[in-house]
Amino acid sequence: MKPYELYLFIYNLFQVFGWGIILVKTFLGITKNQSNEELYNNVAIELAIFQTAAILEIIHAAIGFVRSPVATTATQVFSRVVVVWTILYKVPTSRSSIGVLMLLVAWSITEVIRYSFYALGLIKSVPSILTWMRYTFFIILYPMGASGEVLTMLAALPEIYQKKHLSFELPNALNFGFSYYYFVMILCLYYIPGFPQLYLYMFQQRKKYVGGGVDSKKKVS
Repeated sequence: MKPYELYLFIYNLFQVFGWGIILVKTFLGITKNQSNEELYNNVAIELAIFQTAAILEIIHAAIGFVRSPVATTATQVFSRVVVVWTILYKVPTSRSSIGVLMLLVAWSITEVIRYSFYALGLIKSVPSILTWMRYTFFIILYPMGASGEVLTMLAALPEIYQKKHLSFELPNALNFGFSYYYFVMILCLYYIPGFPQLYLYMFQQRKKYVGGGVDSKKKVS
């Protein structure tokens, strides 16, 4: 195993561990009928750590450690980091949205499967069932996660508008104005053209690695 592959193997194991914790905590909370806000509070620290760590994946793609498209990777990571830090962390009222439950379930299941797939792929030991899960579960989990992100952002808008979170109003010393309220609205609208691209890309991958009969142990993006 090359040095960069060892690094990627450790990174992926780290993410499997982190998202595994989030997955277990989320489903334990669901069995206890916890509110959406309680579900978030239970995993807030882990969510911040392991989702923020995913920024490294943009670098991995950019320098050629993995074959994932840089633009696709950056778009997905950026949207999630925005939701984690500037919505859930910054805007408490967003935590009561049903979107929180949706994104926690979708993200945690997806990431445990995805990072396990990557880690085992590096040692050429991916079982066929994991390949099938990787390229099948997304059919439900991706729309669920994206919908959860949008619903959570929409739930944050009233508080963002009222308290002017992360906004700069004119006049000011920098002579620069920025409305985070409108930024979030635009970001939500971006999902309309942006999500189908990612979704269709995953279907192409599914056809290639599940429907196309390609060796399931082959390392893929």
